[in-house]
Amino acid sequence: MPGTPVVFVHGLWLHASSWTPWVELFAEKGYAPVAPGWPGEPGTAEAARADPDAVAGQGISAVTDHYAALIEELPEKPIVIGHSFGGLIAEKLIGQGCARACVAISPAQFKGNLALPPAQLKTAFPVLSRPGLRTKSWIHTKDSWAAGFANAVPRAEADALYDSYAVPSPMRPLFQAALANFALHSEATVDVHRARGPVLVIGAGRDRTVPEATSRAAYTILAKSPGVTEWAAFPDRGHSYAVDSSWREVADRALDFLSRHGL
Repeated sequence: MPGTPVVFVHGLWLHASSWTPWVELFAEKGYAPVAPGWPGEPGTAEAARADPDAVAGQGISAVTDHYAALIEELPEKPIVIGHSFGGLIAEKLIGQGCARACVAISPAQFKGNLALPPAQLKTAFPVLSRPGLRTKSWIHTKDSWAAGFANAVPRAEADALYDSYAVPSPMRPLFQAALANFALHSEATVDVHRARGPVLVIGAGRDRTVPEATSRAAYTILAKSPGVTEWAAFPDRGHSYAVDSSWREVADRALDFLSRHGL
């Protein structure tokens, strides 16, 4: 019989293929993993870079609905594992009752999370300072990627990650998250009160895109819900830790969490 479904959700600036090592590991462990792309996302990173408008304009609700529809086709509720904005989508999905457990790796801010460290503002400024990008897509340069996304690994590794996985992403979600606490009905809202399965939030101490303080604030809010909520941190890792040479440590932490909760 097939194992428990696991749906991996990537965040901004990464292609779905960045989850390949995770998918292979989880399959070896007996799960039934899938890593679908965002709506409109081309099948390869190369194709995505060649067609930056393919994903332009997609917002948080559209992406969440996309994954919820895919989940409807699965034989049972899955575990959802998301990184960055994928972590926010994963939190939304379990809050909507679409998942049995959630692992949120450096999740983007949801409404009510007031943490805003200076490093996060600095990394987001090149986008948020250009309101015209709200309906467009944007991709890091290799320099901005190395400085703000893959800053905790050697430059050669950061460049290799960029060449393999970096893609243009819609900027609407970034603006939605930035303005969430000023919007009455923000799409960056997570139902933190619903009875739900276990959630693990993971943060990274050298993360400049979603700093550890932001991830920890998400954990603190989620921990008020009736469901089990756990926290883990990797002090020496940066935002790319889900896909760089640290990925296996992060994956093993997620697997341990799932195992301890009978999943």
